[in-house]
Amino acid sequence: MTFGREFTRAVEDKQIAQQEAERARFIVEKAEQERQANVIRAEGEGEAADIISKAVAKSGNGLIMIRRIETQKELAQMLANNPNVTYLPSGSGGGDGGSKGGNFLLGLRS
Repeated sequence: MTFGREFTRAVEDKQIAQQEAERARFIVEKAEQERQANVIRAEGEGEAADIISKAVAKSGNGLIMIRRIETQKELAQMLANNPNVTYLPSGSGGGDGGSKGGNFLLGLRS
């Protein structure tokens, strides 16, 4: 039994349409999962901010100071690893109360 070209083409077109519909459903499901993940992430960040806020209100700003030190440490490490940045200390190493020179970071471009 053989089928005509039109029938074979119609079957192929139907299969292609079904595959495209399945692909579209997959894209919609993926977008929905990403949306749910973003909502959950935002709720978690909100709860974390609330907990930190309560801790700061209860215990003072020690946590903020720790976070500030950690951030400064990360920044210093990043700058130390950058070959295009040079640190120039002020040169006033003593506690004589003399001139207050500033420390400088120079961005050197090659």
